[in-house]
Amino acid sequence: MVFSLKRFFYWCEAQVLRFPWTIVLLSIALTGLSLDYSIKHLSIDTNTSDMLSPDLPFQKNRKRIEQAFPLDSGSLILVVDALTPEETSQAAIKLADLLNKQGERFEAVFVPTENDFFRQQALLYLDQADLDDLAKKLTDAQPFIGHLAQNYHLGGLLEIIGKALNEHEQDLPMDMNPLLLAVDGTLANQLAGKNRYLSWQNLLASNKLNTDSNRSIVIAKPKLHFDKILAADAAQTAARAAAQDVMKANPTVRVRITGEVALEHEELESVGLNAIWSSLASLLLVCLALWAGLRSIKLMLITLVVLILGLVLTAGFAAISIGHLNIISIAFACLYIGLGVDYAIHVCLHYREARVLGMVNAAAISFSLRDVSFSLFLCALTTLFGFVAFIPTDYAGVSELGIISGGGMIIGLLISLVTLPALLRLFPVKDPKPIKSHLVPSWVNTFPFKYSKAIKIVSILLGLLSCFILTKLTFDSNPINMRDPKSESVSTIRELLASKTDSPFSLTGLANSLEDANQKVAKFQKLPSVHDVITLSSFVAEDQEAKLITLEDLNLVLGGQLQNFSDVLAETDRKQALLKFNEELKKAISEQTPNAPMATLQQLQQRIDAFLAKAESQPNSNDSYVQLEKNILDLLPFTLDRLRTSLTATEFGLEDIPDYIRQHWVSKGNLYKILITPEKDQNQLENLKEFVHQVQGVDDTVSGLPVADQASGDAVVKAFIEAFSGSFIGIVVLLLIMFRSVKKTLLVVLPLLLAAALTGATNVLLDNPFNFANIIALPLLLGMGVDSGIHVLQRHLSESCSDHELLQSSTARGVVFSALTTLCSFTSLAFTSHKGTASMGLLLTIGISLTLLCALIVLPAFSKGMNGANGSRI
Repeated sequence: MVFSLKRFFYWCEAQVLRFPWTIVLLSIALTGLSLDYSIKHLSIDTNTSDMLSPDLPFQKNRKRIEQAFPLDSGSLILVVDALTPEETSQAAIKLADLLNKQGERFEAVFVPTENDFFRQQALLYLDQADLDDLAKKLTDAQPFIGHLAQNYHLGGLLEIIGKALNEHEQDLPMDMNPLLLAVDGTLANQLAGKNRYLSWQNLLASNKLNTDSNRSIVIAKPKLHFDKILAADAAQTAARAAAQDVMKANPTVRVRITGEVALEHEELESVGLNAIWSSLASLLLVCLALWAGLRSIKLMLITLVVLILGLVLTAGFAAISIGHLNIISIAFACLYIGLGVDYAIHVCLHYREARVLGMVNAAAISFSLRDVSFSLFLCALTTLFGFVAFIPTDYAGVSELGIISGGGMIIGLLISLVTLPALLRLFPVKDPKPIKSHLVPSWVNTFPFKYSKAIKIVSILLGLLSCFILTKLTFDSNPINMRDPKSESVSTIRELLASKTDSPFSLTGLANSLEDANQKVAKFQKLPSVHDVITLSSFVAEDQEAKLITLEDLNLVLGGQLQNFSDVLAETDRKQALLKFNEELKKAISEQTPNAPMATLQQLQQRIDAFLAKAESQPNSNDSYVQLEKNILDLLPFTLDRLRTSLTATEFGLEDIPDYIRQHWVSKGNLYKILITPEKDQNQLENLKEFVHQVQGVDDTVSGLPVADQASGDAVVKAFIEAFSGSFIGIVVLLLIMFRSVKKTLLVVLPLLLAAALTGATNVLLDNPFNFANIIALPLLLGMGVDSGIHVLQRHLSESCSDHELLQSSTARGVVFSALTTLCSFTSLAFTSHKGTASMGLLLTIGISLTLLCALIVLPAFSKGMNGANGSRI
């Protein structure tokens, strides 16, 4: 078999020397056709849900839930924050309206807590005790509300406060201190140059009018275009523009965009931006490494040319064999550069070595091909085995990467053994000088052989120690940990993951009936990791009859005044009203009124004096008074309108819940949704795993991002274990067939295993766990490790190479500079802001360095005395 291969290589060598122009022109023509076909037919599929086999259980569960409730998946989460509940609601409603107008970019937009039904029935969802407290508070405030209904202006408010402060005949029904402090705070903010609105909802309704916090969530379902790299680009751009409009209208409002779609979009943007700079840096470093290794501009350019030709041809092969690239298989370019340059460097260095020895160009080409063809073929074949082993796995992304990269290895081999020598035939290197490195001391060349026994002992000990450390090796299945922690989407989702009510890592289950759903709810609620469980039944308020009686009584007290309330500020003398109120304050202080704390009154009076002084110092003092009136009273109509609406609540049952709410909880096929929210901070991996484990213990068909991430991680780890096991067995069998020697096979395999163990152990010590990004680097490390071992062993077994000459040979130089070139290609990734990419750069840097050390130190130490002079030639 080996003899037949060598005959074939000799025939190829003859054709290269005889028809160089034909080969070069044919290569260029094929590359041009490949480029044209790739541009027209090689698409991009950025749908990450297609990365794993659809037959996996969690994929089936996810698909079933997405089909039942399509609005729940692939959404943007827009988080609206403001200083008051009213501003939060207003901003969220405005944002949703802006996005709803862009039907070409969004399928649906809604605010879960903002709709007509919830606004009307809001107070029925309160506990009876909370409702009674609210009713008493509003009843006590009736005189103020009634007065403001007739006198909606700054003077009207200050007048009723002044009268209340100086009331001596009867006790006031309400506590004045919160209102006085709120007015004082508004004055203080305006004096500091900050216009902050006073929240009447906080004062009157204690956050009970539907909006219960200063944060609101807007859900937008974008139209995704998976044929583009940035599938959500149009929707994301529109969402950002709408958010800017909302924030521009009210600078105190903050809108942030997160969610699965936003995270993936920002990740691709981040990776793309980093890729531009890292690619430029890598290209420069690769050129420097090639020049340092080849010491010839011509050889460097020829190597780059064949690398580009091979890359384009591999892209054409991808277009023909698969038809698209996914987020994983797009890494074929990185793998090809790392492995393809290896072949070219070895050919060029052997050619250069022959030219230095005085051979003519044709003889030098023949020498280099005969010396490296078999080694390169064996390297390509073993690497091909490694990639082919990924094809049958459940990880479709890596399976397609295996097909493309496997084809790329064959293309790279042919380019290096046919096109590259043809270019050397046409553009020979003239009079190259011997390469003498003054940076490497002479003792390094004999180190592996002089200290072979010590190296063997240390290698075995390090291998055992690494195996112990490898027991702590982990796979981080949370994709959020791979992304730039400073990006808006990541920082925002981390904030939401700490929430018990807004966490995107809630889980979803399905039930065939509401009764079945309610039975599951009872089981879920017993779990310590569960905060709440929501079904359609959760939206039917309890004890409605008693609560409606309370609301009817409250409506009798406030209803008429709320109906007559104007939302237009009346024009009055604001300065005079403030001056009059200041006098009322002074009177209350001097008379030691019991209706408010003296400290509050004194502070407010001093604040008004300061405000009056500052306002009068302004060119247009009236603007300050107008702004003060707006800051104090602008949100009052919104709050009273919400209150007026909530007092119209009616008794309702399941059948009365409107369709725009029901569609989120009952599918068209009458499947009922069960939403399970986590109790603990889901930023902590142990909390996340506990939540998923406990909930799946009750119902293993639940789905959601935590389930998908963990199941994806398990599937990926399983796929890589299966693939690497298959690769390893295939490579060992192939080496046994080709070498016909167990010892020689072990000399290639064992240093590779040691490098793998050391790489894993080092990553454990550096807290650089495997993840969805850096695990892609493993096929490259496997291919480089096998290739380096084969090259070094083949050279050491040759007749012309003694022990002390091995590390001075062109083969050793080729291994070093091949690794150095690959390092230059990927090391820059370790410094990117994207943590997944950075972890891949770090893993490659560690892995390539250790693989190089094992190939050049450990392997020669174990193969001492096996060189051709001792009769061990293959």
